[in-house]
Amino acid sequence: MYRPSTLFSLAVAACVTVSAAAAQESPPPHTATASATAPAIAASQPRVGFSIIKTGKVSVLERLLVPDGSLSKKIDTNFSAFLIKHDQDYLLFDTGLGKQIEVQYAHDMPYWQRPFFKFDKPVLPARAQLDAAGFAPVQQVIISHSHWDHAGGALDFPEARLMASADEMRTIAEPHAGAGGTWASQVANPSVHWQPLALQAVPYKGYTQSLDLYHDGSVVLVAMPGHTAGSLGMFVTVDSGVCYFFIGDVAWKAVAAQQGAPKFWAASLIVDRDRAQTQASVEQVRHVLHDYPGMVVVPAHDAAVQDGLGYFPNWVR
Repeated sequence: MYRPSTLFSLAVAACVTVSAAAAQESPPPHTATASATAPAIAASQPRVGFSIIKTGKVSVLERLLVPDGSLSKKIDTNFSAFLIKHDQDYLLFDTGLGKQIEVQYAHDMPYWQRPFFKFDKPVLPARAQLDAAGFAPVQQVIISHSHWDHAGGALDFPEARLMASADEMRTIAEPHAGAGGTWASQVANPSVHWQPLALQAVPYKGYTQSLDLYHDGSVVLVAMPGHTAGSLGMFVTVDSGVCYFFIGDVAWKAVAAQQGAPKFWAASLIVDRDRAQTQASVEQVRHVLHDYPGMVVVPAHDAAVQDGLGYFPNWVR
């Protein structure tokens, strides 16, 4: 795993709040992953694009996810990871559910929360899907936040640097159980190589803090606190020119973000660290969508949006 740096890795390293010595000791980034994939796979991929890796799902009452939704109808919610491609670099935004999720869930999800926060079987971990498709191990993983259904596959990527905002790293350092928790069974293993990301005071689409990962405006992180202290969103502008906004769990459905609607109150009490700040982040998404009408918002769990975009190994370009 000790190989030369790529442009992405240099860009991130320059913005990370670690000492030079610590940076030298951290796991190095990957080289051009495309060279390790089958030529036919590489040729079919965009220069900048993404692929949604659906690792699992669960059906829940519509009212829990959709403003004024039905109290009798159930709809699917996804647990997804997002594979981002930029030239010859690949990174994963969130991991979805991983290979050890059943053991982790049994250890860290309280019994009283299990009827409300669960997942259907089988689980199809992102690492397993990538391996089956012939991809070399992804070596850069950024999590929107450290909850169980976003960092659940952290242990599946021992070759990778796992990156989170500096604020989220403080949460990761003090894990706790529950649906709104950061689970020690997922994030505290020494095999997980955490590295903080330092956003800069550079405005981007109405956000005061951002981090342009490739210095070309195509993949940009922004701070979206509330759901957790260090939640991140990611803007990805693909080859077609369309900009997609991955908002993690700021809102669970695109329609809620478009309306500025809060989560169902009981669920929000459990999972949102700061409900008022979360709602402020929802409102900010609504304003961004108003100011940039061609933008597509992609909540981490919105099955309807993700169904329309398609799933791995297909690419949005």
